[in-house]
Amino acid sequence: MVTKISEGIQISVETFYQSDYSNPQSHEFMFAYRITIENHNNFTVQLLHRNWFIFDSNGEQREVEGEGVVGTQPILQPGEQFQYVSGCNLRTEMGRMQGHYTMLNQNNKLNFEVKIPPFELVAPFKMN
Repeated sequence: MVTKISEGIQISVETFYQSDYSNPQSHEFMFAYRITIENHNNFTVQLLHRNWFIFDSNGEQREVEGEGVVGTQPILQPGEQFQYVSGCNLRTEMGRMQGHYTMLNQNNKLNFEVKIPPFELVAPFKMN
């Protein structure tokens, strides 16, 4: 698991290779990741926007952005956490993701950026 605290928000990431949804012969590798977002601030926040950078080990890079996560823009009171699972497909058996969330401080109505730590996506057979 990879964890980082940025602007008082803790982001933890766990990754899972999805062999049932992958087809290595066709260069299709599917990964899932579980993100836990925890608010360590003394004010309420709302996740408004996500921005991901996805890297394959063959040098390809893509950017994915959009409102919220998994169809929601969660609100976290101080000390609360929100967890979700999503996925990513790669053309290689190894890759990396990183990015940031745009959050709203509900006290002063200002947006701020929370960094998502870089994390590796690696098919288990590649580690042998």
